[in-house]
Amino acid sequence: MAQVTAKMVKELRDMTGVGMMDAKRALVEVDGDMDKAVDYLRENGMAKAAKKADRIAAEGLANVYVDGNIAVIAEINAETDFVAKNDKFQNLVADITAIIAKNKPETVEAALAIETAEGTLNDVILSATTIIGEKITLRRFTIVEKTDADAFGAYLHQGGRIAVLTLLEGSADADAAKDISMHIAAINPKYVSRDEVSPEELEHEKKVLTEQALNEGKPANIVEKMIVGRLNKFLSEISLNDQPFVKDPDQTVGQFAASKGGTVKSFVRYAVGEGIEKRSVDFAEEVMSQVKK
Repeated sequence: MAQVTAKMVKELRDMTGVGMMDAKRALVEVDGDMDKAVDYLRENGMAKAAKKADRIAAEGLANVYVDGNIAVIAEINAETDFVAKNDKFQNLVADITAIIAKNKPETVEAALAIETAEGTLNDVILSATTIIGEKITLRRFTIVEKTDADAFGAYLHQGGRIAVLTLLEGSADADAAKDISMHIAAINPKYVSRDEVSPEELEHEKKVLTEQALNEGKPANIVEKMIVGRLNKFLSEISLNDQPFVKDPDQTVGQFAASKGGTVKSFVRYAVGEGIEKRSVDFAEEVMSQVKK
């Protein structure tokens, strides 16, 4: 049996909002598997709204660069949030995104090998690391192309803590596309439409919802009907087209896009540091480290 540590219990509590003993009991029941522990808590009604949230940890900025029918969204990380407010770092992020748009590399490795006037892009980043005094990395990027009949929606939240790039197909209304990107930044859907949800994810959610209903003591003969409703609610929550539009909750995002003559073809949402666990640093120590630099 895997050892359940205090760190694991705290992480599960942060993800689900349950008490310490419930979190520990769930981890023990599933032999320390974090994802299964979340499911266990949901099935037993202890974390009804539990989300397997990504940990937002690393610092830096995300950016969107648009040049005609080409757009790039990229994330560049640094060690502290001080750097995100540094003009040199902000200019570096803008330059990297523009260079990627011009050269269209397929991978991060290919992007780092791009030749610039100051050497490769990797050389440029290493030089900035020396000047700024923190490790800087190009983490990820996505290149999106459109036609003249489509529109890009570019949106940066908090200067680049969250970046969204949306492709509105069949409509050249850039303002509408940006409004949809703002919605995506706020609500964080997983898919454009429910048709994109895999059969495996649907089956997994159906299983969790079924166990949850049975553990609530609902009669078996009505559980199936309940699951249909709950599954539909789940799909509407994770699918962009089905979500109430933040600027006008009386219509869905899909309906708003249609009112502008288009449909959402795709979107990319980057939240800086999502999925990266940040080392714990004392705030005073972090400030002093910046002063010394």
